[in-house]
Amino acid sequence: MHDNQLCSMVSERIIIFCGIVALIFISIIARLSYLQINLSDYFFTRSQQNCLHISHTDSARGTILDCSGKLLATNRPRALIAWIGSGNRTLTESQKGLIALLDTTLAAPISTNDVMMLAVIRAERSKKSTIISTDISPEQLCKLSEQLPADSNIQIISDFQRYYPYQTSASHLLGYLGGINTESYGKMGLEKLLEDTLRGQKGTVLNIIDSIGRNINQTTLQHALTGDDIHTTLDIEIQTICERVFASELSGAFIIMNPLDGSIISMLSRPNFDPNIFLQPISLEEWERIIEKKPFLNRSLIATYPLGSIFKLVTISAAFQEGIVPCDMHYTTTCKGYYKFCGRKYWCNNHYGHGEINIAQSIADSCNIIFFNIGRKIDIDSLAYYASLFGLGKKTSISLPESTGLIPTRAWKKTVKGESWWPGETLSATIGQSFILVTPMQVARMISGICTGYLVKPRILMNEKIEKEPLNIPLHIRKFLKKSMKRVVRCGTGIRLKRFKDIKMYAKTSTAQTSDLQKRVLGGQYLEHGWFVGNFSYKDNTPLTIVILVEHAGSAQVAASIAQKFVGEYKQLMDTRAQVTK
Repeated sequence: MHDNQLCSMVSERIIIFCGIVALIFISIIARLSYLQINLSDYFFTRSQQNCLHISHTDSARGTILDCSGKLLATNRPRALIAWIGSGNRTLTESQKGLIALLDTTLAAPISTNDVMMLAVIRAERSKKSTIISTDISPEQLCKLSEQLPADSNIQIISDFQRYYPYQTSASHLLGYLGGINTESYGKMGLEKLLEDTLRGQKGTVLNIIDSIGRNINQTTLQHALTGDDIHTTLDIEIQTICERVFASELSGAFIIMNPLDGSIISMLSRPNFDPNIFLQPISLEEWERIIEKKPFLNRSLIATYPLGSIFKLVTISAAFQEGIVPCDMHYTTTCKGYYKFCGRKYWCNNHYGHGEINIAQSIADSCNIIFFNIGRKIDIDSLAYYASLFGLGKKTSISLPESTGLIPTRAWKKTVKGESWWPGETLSATIGQSFILVTPMQVARMISGICTGYLVKPRILMNEKIEKEPLNIPLHIRKFLKKSMKRVVRCGTGIRLKRFKDIKMYAKTSTAQTSDLQKRVLGGQYLEHGWFVGNFSYKDNTPLTIVILVEHAGSAQVAASIAQKFVGEYKQLMDTRAQVTK
C-alpha cells in the first residue's frame, strides 16, 4: 500500500513538471510568434538603423551684398585637421611623435590641451574621427603637407566659414551668427531677419556603419543647396566714409538715406562690433569687455533721444496752421535772452539775447523765444498731433526692430505719471524738450518728408517695395521750412557747411538736454546730445538725407563738424565715380 502511494505521488509530480515545461514552451512559442508576426516591421527598422545612419551636410550660407555688388557678408574657405582613429587602446610612440610634430606647426598645441587629448584618445580607441584644429592658415597647411604627406591618422578637411570683410562697418545692419555646437543661425540684423533665405537647404547622406560605429560606406541622397544672395541698398563706400569721420570714441548714430525711395545708403551705430569674433568661442573675460559699452544696441533704430531744436520745425508748422503766428518771413519778435512765464525764466540758447529777430532767423540761430510764445497759445495735444503728421512718435515700418519713441499728450501723462499736464511743460515741448523722445530713423524720415512732401518707408533691401504716405503739411509751409533750413547753413548754426559752394544744403542743428544744466559739471554723462540733420545734393547726384546724433557731445557743433568732414569726402567720392564712368 505504501509503495502504491509513493508511485502515485511520483506520477503526479512528473505530470506537474511536464505541465510546467509544456507551459514554458507554449509561452516561448507564443512570444516568438508575437515578435515574428506583430513586431516584425519594428525590428526590421531597428536592424536597419543599426547599420544605416542618416546624416546631414551643411549648406553654404547666402551672401549679403551692397547696392553695387560688393560683398558685405560671405563665406570663406577654411581648412580643418581631423584625427582618424586606428583602433589602438593607447597612443603609440609614433602617434605621440605625430602630435608633438603638430604642436610645432599649429598655433594652439594639442598635447597641452587636456580636453583635446581626451577626444583624440577616444577617437583612437573607437576608430572614429575628431576635429583637432580649425581654420588652418595657408602657411600651416603647406608645412603639414610637406611633413605629413600621407599619414593615416591625419585628415585635412575643407569647408566654409562666414566672413565679414569690412569687419565693424554696418555691423548693426548686417548682424552676426551664433548658435550651439556646429549649428549657427542669425542672431541680429539681416542675418536674423533673413535667416530662412540665407540658410539654404542641408544635404542628406546615408552612412553604412558597423557594430562599433565605424563608417563603412557613404552615399549622398540629396546635395546641399546654397542659400540665396541678398542685395541691400547699402553703399559700402559711403558707409566707410561715415565710419571714418565719426570718431571711434564717440557714441551715437549716423544715417544717410535716399529721401525719394527710402533706400538706406548708410547706417552707423556706435559703439559697434566685429561680427567675425562670434565665429569662434569667446571667453567670459572677453565677453564682459565687449558688452561693457553696449555695442549691440542699434542707436539708429532702438535708442530714443530728446530731439531739441529740430522739433521747432514741427512747432512752427503747427503755429502757422493754427493761425497762432503768420506764415511770414518778416514776422519778428524780441529776444532778451529769456522768456518769463509764471515767475520762471525760460532761457534762450543765447543768454544775452538775439534782439529783434524774425521766424526764419530764429530757426537758423536756434532762438527759443518765439517758440516759448507759441507754447503759451498752443495745446500740447495739438502739438502732438502735428508731430505725428511728421512721423514722430511712431514706427517707420523699417524691416528691422525699432522703437516707437514718445510724443507726450495730456492723457499719456495722466496715465503714466498720474499728473495733470502743466502749461510750462508745453513751453519746453515747443523746443523739443520735456518728455519728447524719438529715434534717429524717425528724424531721417521727417527731414526727407519736408523736402519731398511725403513720408517714405525706409528700405534696406533692393527688392523691397517703395511705400509712401502724404506729409499733410501745406506746400507753402514746407517751402518756408526749407528756406529757414537753408539759412541755417548760410548764416546760422550750420555755417561751417557754407564752405561747400557746389553743395545744395538744407539743415538744422540741435543741442538736446539730457538733464538739468547744473549737472554738467558732474561728468560727461550729463552733457547734451548733439544733432545735425539735413538734406543735400551735389551736382546731378541723387539728393540725400543726413542725420547725425552724437551722445553727450555737449554741443551740436560736434555733429556739425562730422557732417562737414563727411560732405568733403562724399564730394571726392562722387567726383572719382564720375571720372570712372566717363
